[in-house]
Amino acid sequence: MHNKLYGTALLVALMAQSCQVNTDIQTAPATLRTNTEIDAFIRTTLQQKGDFRWAMASDELVWSALRQSDGVVSVGYKPAGLSADLRETIHTIDIQDGPWQQARQQLLDLVLRTEQQTDPTLKATDLVAFSEETLPVLDLRVKRLETIQQLRASGLVRYVEPMGYQPGQSDTRAKTASSSGCGSNIADIPLTEGADYTTLTPGTKSPWNHPYHGIRDAWSRSTGAGTKILLIDTGISDTQDNLGSAFNQGSSTGRTIEKRVTLPKAWFWSSAETPADGCGHGTAMAGAMLAPRGTDGAAMGVAYNASLVSVRAATDVFLDESREMKGVADAYILAGNRDDIKITSMSLGTILYNSQVADAIRYAFNKGKLMFCAGGTSFGWSAGWTGVIFPASMSEVQAITGIQDNLTRRCETCHEGAEIDFVVVMEKAANGRHIPTLAMSGNPPSTVGGSSVATATTAGMAALVWSQNPTATRTQVLDRLTRSASNYPNRSSNFGWGRINVNAALTALN
Repeated sequence: MHNKLYGTALLVALMAQSCQVNTDIQTAPATLRTNTEIDAFIRTTLQQKGDFRWAMASDELVWSALRQSDGVVSVGYKPAGLSADLRETIHTIDIQDGPWQQARQQLLDLVLRTEQQTDPTLKATDLVAFSEETLPVLDLRVKRLETIQQLRASGLVRYVEPMGYQPGQSDTRAKTASSSGCGSNIADIPLTEGADYTTLTPGTKSPWNHPYHGIRDAWSRSTGAGTKILLIDTGISDTQDNLGSAFNQGSSTGRTIEKRVTLPKAWFWSSAETPADGCGHGTAMAGAMLAPRGTDGAAMGVAYNASLVSVRAATDVFLDESREMKGVADAYILAGNRDDIKITSMSLGTILYNSQVADAIRYAFNKGKLMFCAGGTSFGWSAGWTGVIFPASMSEVQAITGIQDNLTRRCETCHEGAEIDFVVVMEKAANGRHIPTLAMSGNPPSTVGGSSVATATTAGMAALVWSQNPTATRTQVLDRLTRSASNYPNRSSNFGWGRINVNAALTALN
């Protein structure tokens, strides 16, 4: 690989640096900052600069956030002398190459020496929270301020971030944030023919919002056959047969479904996580995106002949644990490494930028994946002022939000902003009714809203376009979607290119 071109000179530089002792680090008494103090700094920075990165915070604040969370720090590394900006080359790096191995080992040795000042019995294996096979990242359990200082001062380090810290955890409203999007995926709302859905052959329910995007007309040209979408979410219910034994039924034939899990287990002694959805959110997203056009009266999805790879990467929609960040990063790596996957959809997110997840997204982006992410749904600490959330805020992904059927307003809880690329109609202004989808079990539909279902719907539309022209590139598919959208060629400051008309996008391909 090209990294081997660093050669002997770089190896010598690495070994020389490993012998140096950083004498600039001061060991003044540490002051542990409270959640309230940390959150105030984050909020002020977000409001003043429109962004927050842990590189903007002091060593003491980073250490405090680490101690106030689950104690796992994410350390992006690189060989000495190499630029810290790997966005163009992240997919070409082999972390088993000599310079990368050397950098990793040096940093691991540095952390071990420093942490052993508190606990001399520590071993290197005690420090490693999660193993990493692809990205140049170390996830370590760290307790000492001096360790953070040493890492941030090192020329081998790209970033040092408390992996699991999220603001608002001292806010009682935020304690329910993780359950947002969970537990509501049951068929408890009576739905009305004509108002909430239209029954189509051979016996399925097409959600009320489909005509706003030309979806029903588009099915005469494409049904998503031959495409495969990777859904990064909370998994799929193992009691919903429309995403199991009945995935192929009626007009849905010849497709496959895989159920994977990248979420690490919660504790060393815990059982391994499974692909099963304990939240309900992932099941709802899969339903809106590609549930079968079947005979059993269930709600159907946009790309009803597309295949699915479901990845359970998180326990809920709000990414607030180190293991959820790791799960999401590994899911994007999985997508990047598979040629049969062209599209990803993720309706999960977080307030703060996470460099490890960003590394993984750039890895998948550089491999040609078309990625859709939810722009955000307000709750708790972020309600009323936070803009487009991470990772939808990244330029490498398409950020999606939801609007009402009046076509002028965002949904009641949806975020908007300059980073939004497309919008989907998913809420009725008159009664707040959302989109029918698959419940955790059975055929009677549940409903789901927010930027989450808008994202899954858009991924389904992208599958229709790519299915019609399977040799197209990501850029060509995205161009068709963009040109079909309601605001094109004048991008809106809050709603991007606007509302896709997928039938028009498919017609343009003829």
